[in-house]
Amino acid sequence: MKIISFRDSNGESFGVVDDDGGIVDVGRKGPYPSLRAALAAEGLDEVAALAAGAAPDTTMDAVTLLPVIPDPDKIVCAGMNYKDHVEEFDREMPENVTLFVRLTNTLVAHGDDIVRPSVSDNFDFEGELSLIIGKGGRHIAEADVLSHIAGYTCFLDASVRDYQGHSVTAGKNFHRTGPLGPWMVTADEIPDPATLELTTRLNGEVVQNSTTDMLIYSIPNIVSYISDFTPLEPGDVIATGTPAGVGNGRTPKLFMKAGDTIEVEISGIGTLRNTVIDE
Repeated sequence: MKIISFRDSNGESFGVVDDDGGIVDVGRKGPYPSLRAALAAEGLDEVAALAAGAAPDTTMDAVTLLPVIPDPDKIVCAGMNYKDHVEEFDREMPENVTLFVRLTNTLVAHGDDIVRPSVSDNFDFEGELSLIIGKGGRHIAEADVLSHIAGYTCFLDASVRDYQGHSVTAGKNFHRTGPLGPWMVTADEIPDPATLELTTRLNGEVVQNSTTDMLIYSIPNIVSYISDFTPLEPGDVIATGTPAGVGNGRTPKLFMKAGDTIEVEISGIGTLRNTVIDE
């Protein structure tokens, strides 16, 4: 099941997308006004029942998409978590999970513009697999993690490298630099997230291509580790890291500029596509 969040003339809602781009507006048919609310109530089965056999209420072309979870409580990201990405910078393999957080106001939707900040031209791309927490918890055992995941989506961790050099928090949190979408594919359709292919394209050219079995720290390890220091909530977004090929690791360096199109495609999920504009 593919679930999107969107806005139309009647406000914000969420819905189930069919193969033809039709949307069943379950936010207005059922008791949950948002996907995050449905996750908090463990209501995905009810969402599926509302959508089953229903005619589409609208289409992807007729609405404005929102980030899959427009208002997550937390966005936690793993850094340096692909073997080939560590190797391209000649670094030692990390001895522990490396994490940073993003602010909610960095998120943008599929098809929306991402903003290259006026203070830097070191605007890099990092395509990533992200997961969305369905069932929250604290001290989640690795063996139980997959049962806490509602679904998966694509993420672009656009990074301002010169700022990141002196402040990871700043470099990863410029306004409108984190596309998330286009939709969440529910976890039942991706039983093994370690078998996915991730491809990032800049203006149609492949710049990153890897598979999620290259993760240094697995999804169960990352989620369990995070849950040890903070309670996870339904709708939390966790990004799992980016593979080799980033612009900052190239000679000469390759950074995004206004007018560029950046895509993150993940097998079994789909393609997240955005255009770069200058602030």
